[in-house]
This record gives sequence, structure tokens and C-alpha cells, in this order.
Amino acid sequence: MFSSNRTRYQGESFSKHRASKSKSHKKNPSFRDSPRKVEKLVQHAQVSSPQSNQTSPTLGSSIITLSVGREQRLFAAHEDVLCHSPYFQTACRDQFFSTSNKRIDLPEEEPEVFSSILEYLYKGDYYPRLEYDKRRNSWNLEDGGNGNGTNEAVIQTPYGPILKDTILYCAAERYGLQELKKLALRKQGLQSGIQCSTILTSARFAYAHTPDNDSKLRAHYLALIIRARHTFKRSGTMQQEMESGGKLFFDLFVAMVNHMDDIAQKTPR
Repeated sequence: MFSSNRTRYQGESFSKHRASKSKSHKKNPSFRDSPRKVEKLVQHAQVSSPQSNQTSPTLGSSIITLSVGREQRLFAAHEDVLCHSPYFQTACRDQFFSTSNKRIDLPEEEPEVFSSILEYLYKGDYYPRLEYDKRRNSWNLEDGGNGNGTNEAVIQTPYGPILKDTILYCAAERYGLQELKKLALRKQGLQSGIQCSTILTSARFAYAHTPDNDSKLRAHYLALIIRARHTFKRSGTMQQEMESGGKLFFDLFVAMVNHMDDIAQKTPR
């Protein structure tokens, strides 16, 4: 899923660490579960066919103008489409916009993120879209997830480079779009060519922007780091991040211990 940002290992690709799919419906995996169990629960988060969630505006629906980001980039959307989000439903009901021009201001949102949210609200998916491979019985991203290289997968933010799907998951939490959260989670492991530093920055972002009772995205990053531990232990960025500390690394420690316990239990005595 990613590549190391250290000079010595810059050419390595880690697409073998991609997430796979599953059928579990358990909502909140615990970091005290075995990492294998947590990983399966995360990877098996189910997403219905994205197109089944697409929305068509009704005739005569009001047009809402949205001013997004510090540069006040303007978007327009139908009110009844926006109102599929509880957040925007409340905004429209409580008149959080001017009654004269029906405008909602989102100064903290990233325009690139909001564009994908609107795409999801109208089409049930966002670029790169999910495609089902019947022959392999698996989901993939159109264009192999790399139609525009890794630039499409990563967004430059004040926090540093963050995986777009991670930001969308957190935005979906904020806007009350549960199906978008499932979709973004499924897409997490389908990108390739992502640097270690971006994975770690994205993991910290996930911890900072998800509640403690929503552990799926957090568990995704723990499982990813454990699977690719031989790469991360050589990463200078990993060392710096661990020295900075935080809940991410305590959870990682617990997951690693559980991983070692799993190995010990399977080792013949």
C-alpha cells in the first residue's frame, strides 16, 4: 500500500499489504482483540454497491451555495440532495445560511474533500470509484487506483500529506454519512505507492479526528503497521513519531503484544 520514504528503500512497493474484504458486521473491534481478528473485522467492513446510494434531486429543489475553505471556493448543490446528510439537514432547517441567497460557509473544509463528498451524495461513489471484479470476486479501484499517480490518493493539508480516503472517512463522521464512512474504509487499502511518512501522518490524523468509540479506521492503521513492521522499523519517520508519542503508539504496543501472543500460541512446544 505504501513505499518507504527513506533513500535506501525508496524504490520498494508494498501493495502486498493492501486490505482484503470480509463479511463481519461487528461494529467496534477492540485493540485488545488479537491483531488478526481486528484486521479481519476492519477489512471485512461491508459496502453495498456504491451506485445504490446515489441520489437524484427532486423537481424544484432549492439550490444551495456553499463557500468552502480559506479561499472561499464556491460549490452549488440541490437542497434535497444535501439533506441526506444530517449535518446539512440541520443547517438548512435552522437557516445557518442567509435567507436571501441560501449560502452555507464551510471555512475549515478542504475543497478537494468537499468535492468528493458532493460526488458521493449525487453518484453514490467518488473518484477513483470502486469496481467489482467478478472473475476474482474482489473490489478494485478504477484505473488501478493510480490513474493520476499517487497525487490523487493524497491531499496536502496543514497537518501534512494525508490519504484522501482517511480525510473523507473523518468528514463522513462529521456530516453523519455512515455509508460514506464504510466506502472510505474499504478504499483505504486499495491504493499503492504511499510513503511511510504519509501513512503515519494519516494515522495520527485518524486518531485526532475520530471519536474513541469508533475504532475501525484506527484499527486499519494498526493492522497495516504490524503487517509492514519490517519496513517501519527501518523508518526514521517512525522513530520520530514514536518519540513524539500519543495514543496511537500505546494502541500499537497493545496490538503488537497480542500479535506476539498469537504467534506463541501457535508455536509447538
